[in-house]
Amino acid sequence: MELNSSVAAVVTGGASGLGEATVRALAAQGVRCAIFDMNEAKGEAVAKEVGGVFCKCNVTSEEEVDAAFAKARAAHGQERILVNCAGTGNAFKTASRDKQTRETKHFPLDAFNFIIQINLVGTFRCIAKSAKGMLDLEPIDGERGAIVNTASVAAEDGQMGQAAYSASKGGVVGMTLPIARDLAGDGIRVNCILPGIFETPLMAGAPPQVKDALSASVPFPKRLGQAPEYAQLALTMITNGYFNGEDVRLDGAIRMAPR
Repeated sequence: MELNSSVAAVVTGGASGLGEATVRALAAQGVRCAIFDMNEAKGEAVAKEVGGVFCKCNVTSEEEVDAAFAKARAAHGQERILVNCAGTGNAFKTASRDKQTRETKHFPLDAFNFIIQINLVGTFRCIAKSAKGMLDLEPIDGERGAIVNTASVAAEDGQMGQAAYSASKGGVVGMTLPIARDLAGDGIRVNCILPGIFETPLMAGAPPQVKDALSASVPFPKRLGQAPEYAQLALTMITNGYFNGEDVRLDGAIRMAPR
């Protein structure tokens, strides 16, 4: 797919981190970008900088997602590109014992479901609604659209406490190929990126010694990933017409330890 001002894109989680970098990379190619995010102040600021549109959106809400797509399409027309970066995580052991009181507890099921609803169901909700809209587009060189999803290396080597996060990201990986197959006949490609340890706004708040230790754990290069590197791979998946149904780790060859 050629990137230019005739193409519209939606990026969920586009107000910061990996999503913001992707918005900026697409906009630099002339693509008209819509940012779906909960952070109104940051989202509006990024949208203003790139000449895009901000759509406040919680991906767990059917109504908000519908309204966001309606706003984006009113501004830019039907999107040919969807990049899903919205997501979050938590950490609870499946079952554990308090070190002082010896009291036992288990992973709070509402906390487990919360992560699944955002990372997995929210991603699929946006895919389904975007793909439905893409079906009405006229193909360009046989192609109607391209979708890039964000999983995590935790999908394959999740650490202690990451049962919900790993399950949600494993689900994103697991649905990539069947969705690509569902949409192949209509010229829509679907791929997935599994980032390793990246320098994101959340990571920026970590103490220097923590970031140094994490950087040292990466085989090569011994540093955290940078958001533009994610964006570069996302654009490759979008522009390379033979890239389809793939799940690609972007992680400096790291394999996460148990903790």
